[in-house]
Amino acid sequence: MSSSNQNLTAVLGPTNTGKTHLAVERMLAHGSGIMGLPLRLLAREIYDRVVAAKGAKAAALVTGEEKIIPPTARYFICTTEAMPVSRRFDFVGLDEIQLAGDHERGHVFTDRLLHCRGTQETMFMGSATMTSQVRHLTPEFHHENRERFSQLTYGGPSKLTRLPRRSAIIAFSAERVYAIAELVRRRRGGAAVVMGGLSPRTRNAQVGLYQSGEVDFLIATDAIGMGLNMDVDHVAFADTKKFDGRRFRTLTAAELGQIAGRAGRFRTDGTFGETADSRPLTPDMVEAVEHHRFAPVQKLQWRNPLLDESSIRALQHSLNRPPPDKSLERVREAIDELTLNELARDADVRDRLTSRGLVARLWDTCRLPDFRKATVDAHARLVKTLYMHLTEGNGLLPHEFLHGQLAKLDKMSGDVDALAARLSHVRTWAYAANRADWTSDPVYWQGRTRDLEDRLSDALHERLIQRFVDRRTSALVKGLRGEREMLAGVNAAGEVTVEGHYLGRLEGLVFKPDVRGKELEARMLKSAAFKALRPEVNQRLGEIAEIPASDLKLAQTGMIEWQEFVIARLVPGPDTLKPGVKLVGGELGAGPAIKAAETGLETWIRTRVEDVLAPLLALKAAAEDLDVPGSARGLAFRLFEAGGALPRHEIADEVKALGPPERSALRKAGVRFGEHAIFLPAMLKPAAAELNAILRDFNAPDRGTDEPVWMPAPGLTSIVNDRARSRPDYVARGFYPCGPRAVRLDMLERLADMIRDARQSEGEMAGKFELSAGMNGLLGCSVEDLRGVLSSLRYRCVKTGEDPEKAAGEIWGMRKRRPDQPRRKHDDSRGGTQGERSDRGDRNERNDRRGGPKREGRKPRPVSRDVIAPEPVDMESSPFAALAELKLATPEPAPKKRKRRKPKKKPAETANPASQDEGDTPIVTSPEPAMESQSPAADDTPVEPQTPETVPSETVSSEPTNGETETSPQTSSS
Repeated sequence: MSSSNQNLTAVLGPTNTGKTHLAVERMLAHGSGIMGLPLRLLAREIYDRVVAAKGAKAAALVTGEEKIIPPTARYFICTTEAMPVSRRFDFVGLDEIQLAGDHERGHVFTDRLLHCRGTQETMFMGSATMTSQVRHLTPEFHHENRERFSQLTYGGPSKLTRLPRRSAIIAFSAERVYAIAELVRRRRGGAAVVMGGLSPRTRNAQVGLYQSGEVDFLIATDAIGMGLNMDVDHVAFADTKKFDGRRFRTLTAAELGQIAGRAGRFRTDGTFGETADSRPLTPDMVEAVEHHRFAPVQKLQWRNPLLDESSIRALQHSLNRPPPDKSLERVREAIDELTLNELARDADVRDRLTSRGLVARLWDTCRLPDFRKATVDAHARLVKTLYMHLTEGNGLLPHEFLHGQLAKLDKMSGDVDALAARLSHVRTWAYAANRADWTSDPVYWQGRTRDLEDRLSDALHERLIQRFVDRRTSALVKGLRGEREMLAGVNAAGEVTVEGHYLGRLEGLVFKPDVRGKELEARMLKSAAFKALRPEVNQRLGEIAEIPASDLKLAQTGMIEWQEFVIARLVPGPDTLKPGVKLVGGELGAGPAIKAAETGLETWIRTRVEDVLAPLLALKAAAEDLDVPGSARGLAFRLFEAGGALPRHEIADEVKALGPPERSALRKAGVRFGEHAIFLPAMLKPAAAELNAILRDFNAPDRGTDEPVWMPAPGLTSIVNDRARSRPDYVARGFYPCGPRAVRLDMLERLADMIRDARQSEGEMAGKFELSAGMNGLLGCSVEDLRGVLSSLRYRCVKTGEDPEKAAGEIWGMRKRRPDQPRRKHDDSRGGTQGERSDRGDRNERNDRRGGPKREGRKPRPVSRDVIAPEPVDMESSPFAALAELKLATPEPAPKKRKRRKPKKKPAETANPASQDEGDTPIVTSPEPAMESQSPAADDTPVEPQTPETVPSETVSSEPTNGETETSPQTSSS
């Protein structure tokens, strides 16, 4: 292509000086021309411009992987390596000539710089760092230095989330590019991706995405530094180091300036800086980039273009020829030469090198570009495979071989990495298809590879959009900037849409953005939905202010629900039964509407309290009524503070102090005097008990959780006793802890009535009772748990039944205590004890319910059910038979006759009608536990003789008469 041309020009200067644009204009002014460009992407861009100016028939595109050469083509746009140097053109242009110093590709640019000339005009374009080398190697060239159209200034470091719009973020690996693009998508709506490995179709689609304004950020490698023209206002370096094929190194000032120069187009100024975790640029580096003062290129890479292909040794020797000028440096890292040296050591390849043509074929095959970016060994294996096919048979790549290779790549599924890897392999076979002497049907294979590349490129572009562009977020960002009026609305299902994009749902008064796991988008989505939400929220607030009571529900979490959505929550109020209300959501509503809604909800909750907790409020009124005696008012107030129930033993003294008028006043307020508790039976109803528990839990100022209050399920008569909960917690909910179970208060009183009725029997069953299935059914628990409940109430088993798993035949009685054993205090660890002794008023109430006090001559009340008599023990089959035989050998002392003390007869007390009530239950307090006996029939067990001073013991009479317990002498067991 050399010629004694008349017009030789070197146009040098920084970026954005219009050098490439000038060369295209000069080429189109001639009848024919050719331009060499450093990247396939840039070649495609210039080709499209020429087609637009001269038509598709006049333009040709020649790259390693693609050849579009119409028969009438006059303007050839090529990559530098693919330039047809044997053809003659009126105009020759070579862009980015500073790449002549590149250690891998520089020798190609140096060769074109030295030997390519147009017949009428030759123009070299590049950085001013090539000024001295061009003057030295081509002194005949006229030099034209151009100034940048716009100013480039340093903007300093910025966070990725604070970068200005129309920014290009630079990274130097695919992994790094993808990671930054993902972050930008989450924070800013999306980004386009440009890398040198992308196909032109994918790259153009991505650039179009950015240029159209659909996304405001471009994530790219240093590929954009090679003349790609885009509207970039700011260049941010996420990295300042790159792997150059040998090692990681810091970019030079010239390389940084080449990339940073993409900021600012034509007359628009640009800025550059750092972002992410990039190290800050030094002041010297910043000054060099701003003023375009870079160190000149010292050496140009060179390789002998005149090769001897007579043998492999001759070829290697000619490649190693030293450069003819001191400004040139022998290239050492070209992939084609490294591959040749690798295959020269392969025995199979050496056996084929029997002629000059076969050596030339090997060198031609080794010049296959490494599109896959594989290791030298891996690339050499691929080249060897191609060479073996090209040197056997008809000397062409077999049809079946190419078909199989492309079939493996014809898959549109997979992620970005998988599609990009397939595209790099397709580029290899596209290069082979564009070699006319490698296939039997080049046109067919060129079309086949181009079609496959286009489909993979489109699939890759879609994957890039799916992965790195959130069209919804991008549209919202533009709407929030006020670039256009947004269309927004809320449908009947509460779905919020803006510009046709689904943003989330309005659940009650709370907007739930559809962030899909990206919490950082929530604020932006809420801001974008504000226009649609405010009218809807105001309308709902108005409905809540006048909503019917039946449409609201108070959950155990303390939340007020409407249409299955939470709209408010309880907060501490003036007192327990007057809670406050705070809306959940609704912040977008108007202030008056919010206030009206909260007032309406407070009215609803207080009305509900007055309706459901009317018995408790009546008790409070009694505590405040001056007509009620003082002691009754005090007890009423204590019951109100406790939620309507108190253990009897805790207020035994107060109960004893009550006279008939006080008791009557409390009964009128709904209070029941039970054997184990004083309580309001009406507060045991599920609705009242639940509301009472909720109000007491959520009125606590320190409560801050949304967990539901603890509340036994409705309908249960007893529950498992969780020892971690306090007895006041149980009592406030209408339950009383008794050993392994907590029994509902009314059921506990019914159990006490059943036991009391059973103990009215006379004879051997006097003061005793039989376990029955009715007791199990009453408490809804197992026999074992029933035994635990009775034990906690100071009863004991005096006779076991036949089957331990069943209650039938098992007899229980009151526990006894030794004469020297003090009365046992109440012990919380047992889960509850029997209450204090009943006073006279309680006994009168009990006698009144039974028909009056028991008098002499009155027939005993019949037992309500049959009592199973104890069966005789078979000593022969008993495990104690051996012990009985041993005792025969030892004379036993004669048993001492027991002396029984006759009980003192007291005149029957006349019940006071004023102190009787059908709902009251008398309290019976068992004596303290006695020492365990050795036999089930403890009362009849003979004992060792003792002195009279130590013999007497007390037993509980079945009918206590006053505050003291009637006793009868009994021999204590030891």
